[in-house]
Amino acid sequence: MRIVAKIGTSSLTDDHGVIDRTAIAKLCEEVASVRREGHEILVVTSGAVAAGVAALGFTTRPTDTPTLQALSAAGQSRLMEVYNAELDRHGVVAAQALLDPNDFVDRRQYLHARQTLMRLLALGCVPVINENDAIASDELRYGDNDRLAALVAHNVGADLLVLLTDLDGLFTADPRTDSTATLITGVAADDPLLAIRAGTGGSGRGSGGMASKLAAARIASWSGVRTVIARASRDDVLLGAVRGEVVGTSFEPHRRRLTARKLWIAFAAHVAGSVVVDAGARRALVDRPTSLLPAGVVDVVGNFDEGDTVDVTDPTGEVFARGMVFIDSDQLRLVAGRHTRDLPVGTVHEVIHRDDLVLLPG
Repeated sequence: MRIVAKIGTSSLTDDHGVIDRTAIAKLCEEVASVRREGHEILVVTSGAVAAGVAALGFTTRPTDTPTLQALSAAGQSRLMEVYNAELDRHGVVAAQALLDPNDFVDRRQYLHARQTLMRLLALGCVPVINENDAIASDELRYGDNDRLAALVAHNVGADLLVLLTDLDGLFTADPRTDSTATLITGVAADDPLLAIRAGTGGSGRGSGGMASKLAAARIASWSGVRTVIARASRDDVLLGAVRGEVVGTSFEPHRRRLTARKLWIAFAAHVAGSVVVDAGARRALVDRPTSLLPAGVVDVVGNFDEGDTVDVTDPTGEVFARGMVFIDSDQLRLVAGRHTRDLPVGTVHEVIHRDDLVLLPG
């Protein structure tokens, strides 16, 4: 079995953002146990920015992008220092891999990333993966490592994605504020739970939350990968997830599978705006694989550039698709509703190409 295990900042650092070596030691011990049972495992880790905050003496986590990028550069080396030492205790070589979104949007980069990760596994290494925060732009970054972990699981053809957090899994309500909340142990691929909006609040030391983990579970499900959300501090949590034991919330894989490019579009961390289409355009997009043309557009909401991800809505406001646009919002407003034969010379004929359009579940 091939497993991707992601651990969040709140599970790796203390209240001051200092790296908790004991937590990483526990994770590395479990990684070694999984390997001893004959499985391959990749680790997606958060914590670089938080480690940088502590290393440079900040009392609070900054919010501006340049400082966060600088902090991630300072913290990443300190984070890997601990992983190297703790995995070495088990005779395992850690191999750092920093990825950015283009590695999943561009087909060549996607294949190159896969080749590198697969070779590391073949050499007996444990890839320790993080987003390349030091150079990723705010518009193109993943937004959190839960999505990154799900895309990595797709990339390497993983059998299981384990999202380790500071909660026992998905609850019927926030257990930190509602004493009646109960743990949901299983979610089917077509369960409405996969479409709900869970709370986004986390510990304040990271960028995720239960909402991002649900998004990651959807990505993994549409990749044919089972996902488990569980508490990082639970004893033998990785082995239990591998063996199919109830260690948290398990999400079953979906029969529908998307390419990495479409997964990125469908679950993009940043949606720049929306395009409203008429009923006829909606029927055409839903009933057959076709591109969205200017003639079907009745309104443009927000400001976006060519290459941005936008929602596609019908006149009632329902979002039924998402896509990457070939035209910016200003130009689209000028040609909305026009047939192809009436478009000005040089105007693109497709607002969203069918290869860059994803229909969302109802």
